[in-house]
This record gives sequence, C-alpha cells and structure tokens, in this order.
Amino acid sequence: MAMLAAEPMTAENFVAMTHVSRETLARFEAYLALLRKWQGTVNLVGRSTMNDPWRRHFWDSAQLHPLIAPGATVVDLGSGAGFPGLVLAILGGFTVHLVESDQRKAAFLREVARQTDTGISLHVGRAEALSPCRADVVTARALASVGELIDMALRWLRPGGECLFLKGRRAADEIESASKRWRMRVGRITSQSDPDGIILQLGDIAHV
Repeated sequence: MAMLAAEPMTAENFVAMTHVSRETLARFEAYLALLRKWQGTVNLVGRSTMNDPWRRHFWDSAQLHPLIAPGATVVDLGSGAGFPGLVLAILGGFTVHLVESDQRKAAFLREVARQTDTGISLHVGRAEALSPCRADVVTARALASVGELIDMALRWLRPGGECLFLKGRRAADEIESASKRWRMRVGRITSQSDPDGIILQLGDIAHV
C-alpha cells in the first residue's frame, strides 16, 4: 500500500501492512496511549515523531519482523521506548530480550509489557556491562554508529547470528568506517517507513 509521505499513517494503514489481528491492534493502541502519556514527563522519542507514530515507530519496527526466523531469540540493544524490540515481541514468534540502561525508560517498558500482556525479558544496564544471553538476532535503532553497535552486539550474538540495525542516511559512511576493524557480510534493505532509512543486515562478523 503506497501512501504519501506527508500523510500520517493510521492504525488501519498499519493493519493493512502487517495483517495483525484486531486483538493485536488493540495492544498496539494501548502501547501508543502509554507512549503519549509518558512522553510528557520522560523523553522517550523525538517530539516531532509523535505526529506520525504509526509510521515512525510502529511500522518502522514491524518491518523487521519478516526478516527474523520464527522461534529466534532476539536481543534489542538500547530499547528506549521499545522500538524495535517491544514491537517485535507484541507481533510474536520470538523470544525477546530488551536491554536498556535508563531506569525511567525501563519502567516504561515494564508498564507497556504489563498492560499489553507481552512476554519479554528486560535487562536494565549498559549492554557492554551486563551478562549476555545468546541471541540469534541483535537489533538496534538510533543507538550508536555501526562500529560501536558491533562492539556491543558481539557479546550477545551467537555464532552464525546476525544483526539488524535501523539506520539513516549516514549508514554507508558508518559501514566504511566499521570495515576498518571488521569483516562482515552486509545486506542493505530499503526502509519502508523512511525514504532516507535503511535496514542493515550484518552477518559473518569477524575482526580484520
């Protein structure tokens, strides 16, 4: 379904893109209500993005779902307001671990998970300091450069696993910089939510 970028995405558009059930949509609507409520006191997302949250946050995150094998263990670094990790958990099919160092954001994640009856494991602390679990897929959005993300992700990634990073227009420069330290298989998937966005699919990561 093509939509003009100037038109905010609606809940109905989101359903058309994801084919979620009415029950799952209700959970996302509860999530959005909590996001609007908490955003007033906790800086969870950029203020301007709340003009189009279904596209900028929910669809931006949900587009990763088909890229992950059913039954996978997913670790989302720097989960913040839950994008993409908590969205993937609500969509279902995976074991999802959220990693967040900010106590207030962690409290928000707990509350959304509770009110939407979503099973997650929440790890509160810095990704580089926590005891890692072994993930099939590590995700991240708006957290750090590709090189820095790889440093964090490798502690959590099992052999043969891959990273899915939601990145913007600087992705090519970040990959070039990271390639000075890392060899990797790089897949580039055009974002369906952001004309300037790209999904980086990184695997076979090893030191140069």
